[in-house]
Amino acid sequence: MLVDRLISLRKAKKYTQQEFAKRLGIPRSTYSNYEAGNREPDNSTLKLIAEKLETTTDYLLGRTDDPKPSEEEFNSLAEINRMVKEYGIESFGFFDIEQWKKLSREDVEEIRKHFEWVAHKAKERNESDFDD
Repeated sequence: MLVDRLISLRKAKKYTQQEFAKRLGIPRSTYSNYEAGNREPDNSTLKLIAEKLETTTDYLLGRTDDPKPSEEEFNSLAEINRMVKEYGIESFGFFDIEQWKKLSREDVEEIRKHFEWVAHKAKERNESDFDD
């Protein structure tokens, strides 16, 4: 079950084994052993695989046939932290206040635009929830 789902979800994302292993921060040989059924990932690696494949550990392990996490399972803070790591923002000094002080006026303006867009989309979504 795990083997089939790993292969299927990875291919749906159009990742090679090498690309996906790199995203996980593990050797390709380790990942290929997961797909071959020769090894099983430890719990923390399984959780990371589920995050990168945008599914749940329950789906990977065959406890459910629904590959998408429900809204109750969605953890916005965990997802934001994942994106910070995935896009290398962490190495930029995202959590270092001294790095923020070094941003230019243009950088801060870009951040403001992104925040405005996210807030606008959230407001639209919340308003449409009330219309239903």
